[in-house]
Amino acid sequence: MNRQRSMIIAAARRWIGTPYRYQASLIHVGCDCLGLVRGVWREVVGDEPEAAPPYTPDWAESLGGETLLDAAHRHFSAVPVRDLRPGDVLAFRFRDHLPAKHLGVATSATHMVHAHSGACVTEVAIGAHWGKRIAGAFAFPGVED
Repeated sequence: MNRQRSMIIAAARRWIGTPYRYQASLIHVGCDCLGLVRGVWREVVGDEPEAAPPYTPDWAESLGGETLLDAAHRHFSAVPVRDLRPGDVLAFRFRDHLPAKHLGVATSATHMVHAHSGACVTEVAIGAHWGKRIAGAFAFPGVED
């Protein structure tokens, strides 16, 4: 694994134990899944490319679009899910007919770090549960294989 990917994974793992806080992005204080990815971005890339707008739990459904995937395509490089690598950002759909609205950072081909409601940031197996919900995989800018 190259140095850039190792830095991304180390940055994501530093967030483990951070409490879930909706719309937050402060390591050891609180974050949601987007806040985790924003925090890793700040550590490994630099300033965030755009401000995250306020959002509600149903924002993706109420807007009727792929807001999260559209933003991922603007700022990351899409990679085929079958080729996902450690350090890639994964986007998930909770249901087939709904927009993607969850993110995680792959730490291996089988594990990821993510934040979800009711728990602290943790590293979990992707497994069948998460694997069938992957809507896209994305590499951070400048990451080479």
